[in-house]
Amino acid sequence: MTDLIELAEPGRCAVVTMELERGVVGDLATMPQLAQAAAARGTLHAAGRLVGAARSAGVPVVHCIAEWTSDRQGTPLNTPLFRALAKNPAQILAGTPAVELVPELGDTSNDLRSVRRHGLTPFPGTDLDAILRQAGVDVVVACGVSLNAGVLGLCLGAVDLGYEVVLPTDATVGLPEDYGDAVLRNTLSAVAALTKVDELTALWA
Repeated sequence: MTDLIELAEPGRCAVVTMELERGVVGDLATMPQLAQAAAARGTLHAAGRLVGAARSAGVPVVHCIAEWTSDRQGTPLNTPLFRALAKNPAQILAGTPAVELVPELGDTSNDLRSVRRHGLTPFPGTDLDAILRQAGVDVVVACGVSLNAGVLGLCLGAVDLGYEVVLPTDATVGLPEDYGDAVLRNTLSAVAALTKVDELTALWA
């Protein structure tokens, strides 16, 4: 617990959410299995409690948002997943409700955002690292979707850039859910300090 207290100190950490968008895990999700898994796990409500407590404690909140344009400019369709999703012309289309943050996150108007149109993970080729360094933090508190790729990449990318990582396991999910739990247990436990949202909110109360 001492380590978590130090890592979660306001002024040192920022909460970074991964693709908690209506078109990813919300009412407009185009991968319903992921949205259903997040609902079953309570991922969105847990993330909402996390970011709410962070705001109250003065901890920065940064939302990593994926969006595409209708002509897919800037979005290499270089994976089977992207090629399949690109068949839907409305897939996380910039300027549409699909790229809005889910309502469970509350009032996000004063939060920070890092938007990307490429790749699976939030650091390469984006302003996320610059946003975090300008905020003066060296610890990333990660949440969102999914443990299959995006959150895994967020955590690994943060460590590669010198950040420490805290991951509340109830504010993330993978597909299938037991696979996501295996990623937490077998991979991310060696990379991040695993915790629960309630532990963090208690520290920030």
